[in-house]
Amino acid sequence: MDAFLTQYVDAYYLRIMVFIGINIILTLGLNLITGVTGQLSMGHAGFMSLGAYTSAILSVHYAVPFFVALLAGALVAALFGFLLGIPTLRLEGDYLAVVTIGFAEIIRVFFLNFEPGGKAVGFSGIPQSTTFTGVWIVVIIVIYLNYKLLNSRAGRSLYAIRENEIAAEACGVNTTRMKVLAFTMGAFLGGLGGGFFAHYMYFIEPGNFGFMKSIELLNMVVLGGMGSIPGVILGTVILTIAPEMLRIVQDYRMLFYGALLVILMIFRPNGLLGDVRIYDIKKRLFRKEV
Repeated sequence: MDAFLTQYVDAYYLRIMVFIGINIILTLGLNLITGVTGQLSMGHAGFMSLGAYTSAILSVHYAVPFFVALLAGALVAALFGFLLGIPTLRLEGDYLAVVTIGFAEIIRVFFLNFEPGGKAVGFSGIPQSTTFTGVWIVVIIVIYLNYKLLNSRAGRSLYAIRENEIAAEACGVNTTRMKVLAFTMGAFLGGLGGGFFAHYMYFIEPGNFGFMKSIELLNMVVLGGMGSIPGVILGTVILTIAPEMLRIVQDYRMLFYGALLVILMIFRPNGLLGDVRIYDIKKRLFRKEV
């Protein structure tokens, strides 16, 4: 499949499609934390960096097979998501955002001084094991699992926490367990996306996972519609492609990019698709057929 695509599809467009796939994995993880559960996380790049560095170090220094290294990186990120979720249970809003920003900065500074990861110079020589086919197979699996989760009892519990945590707890929802679960699953997907990113770029350095990367991922979730899988996918596609399309105005492309976000947020404050879910789309299509 990849040989066919390489032969008939321009490498530039293929590269953008791979980045779209990686970003979808990352944003669906952030959506579980922020969009579905309502826990404002502004440090998702920290989980991404854990997955990226762990998988890269295992691949380069220990010759671990790609998918094993990828899974190991995701599990390390999930562990940190679990550990971060426990002490932040009583925090919400701005306070939680500050904690997650601090966490991401601690991870970034750690890798700036981490010898096996190349310290501030960066980590090179990573095998380019990430392929278009591999990324998009995982994307399809992640979308399907997200859909099944959000339409399950656990998913409804997560939505309930977002709407009113006190009422959810009064109705029997174990808010402590569900919030930690959301952080853990979101971090797992963040680490998974980071592993794919590292094995596509050959080279990574701590600057790839700074505060602005977390904001970029959060923008994708907010733009498409928090809590909506189709919305998150649409927002990710738009904000991955937009900077590339604006290269024709190289000096002002970030200005246009910011203006686009402001305009969309004014006219669509709930995101492009709001709380539209895959179930809602299927229901509407079925009604049309009838």
